[in-house]
Amino acid sequence: MALTEARKRATVKYKLKAYGRIYLEVKKEEKQKIEEHAQERSESLNGFIKRAITNQITQDNAPSDKN
Repeated sequence: MALTEARKRATVKYKLKAYGRIYLEVKKEEKQKIEEHAQERSESLNGFIKRAITNQITQDNAPSDKN
């Protein structure tokens, strides 16, 4: 079933309202390495990057054992 033009416009409008973009620049070799890593785990590049960020925030906010 093809998307109607109205549905396409509604989707674009929703995405503009609900999502923000983060632009990331990496060297081509690094991008390929990241894409391969995500693919090995049956994950999209976007999904892998979001998971990596979430994991790092969790780790940064964890109580420190330095006391």
